Amino acid sequence: MIELTLIGIGTGNPQHLTRQAEAALRAQDLILIPNKGAGKDDLAGLRRAICDDVLAGATHPKIAEFDLPVRDPAIANYLERVDAWHDAIAEVWQQTIAAHRPATETVKVGFLVWGDPSLYDSTMRIARRLETQTETTLRVIPGITSIQALTAAHGVPLNDVGAAVVITTGRQLRDHGWPACADRLVIMLDGECSFQTLAAADHPITIHWSAYAGMENEINIAGPLGEVADQIIQTRAKARADHGWIMDIYLLER
Repeated sequence: MIELTLIGIGTGNPQHLTRQAEAALRAQDLILIPNKGAGKDDLAGLRRAICDDVLAGATHPKIAEFDLPVRDPAIANYLERVDAWHDAIAEVWQQTIAAHRPATETVKVGFLVWGDPSLYDSTMRIARRLETQTETTLRVIPGITSIQALTAAHGVPLNDVGAAVVITTGRQLRDHGWPACADRLVIMLDGECSFQTLAAADHPITIHWSAYAGMENEINIAGPLGEVADQIIQTRAKARADHGWIMDIYLLER
């Protein structure tokens, strides 16, 4: 029996953990930490640092690290490629748990998830695969999201009075443009600075952009899109080169 708990850890800042998340960490027998490859060691290191901070002086759960599979570029269809990738990750999870679990009938396994496990994250989808393959129960602990960190960093509300907000991805913005149903957009998972596609928009657009939101190395840039777009692109490229990875998010308002 596996009791799997997905623990939202916010943006990687230990101060963003809720008391519920801290209690959940202390209750685990085994904590899984993925390694995303060369140049992205910081991500695993941040997870380890959170565990060290929260679990200091407590009975320390066993920590097992594993190499995260990569997407298969040979699969042309995006959704099929992601689906196969999730299958591979679920298999690695199962193998890692089997290799490191204590000799007990039931094992409590924790997985630290950036932000909140429910918001633009596939950890729950991967966990459901374990439920179909093994006797697994799933518990989810909510966490502070990058959207909260973004709006707090810039001191702006998410929405205008009585107005709608659309939360979407860079891919959707690039392929389909500005949704007609909202005057504010939150763009996540954008590796190509898709706001560039709005350069010739009919309406003036303001952007609030944050990288590493909520972390010690947080970077914030805001202003009219036409004036700060190049600055964001250059800053993002340098930050990614310096750290080997980047997490960024932005709010667009017109």
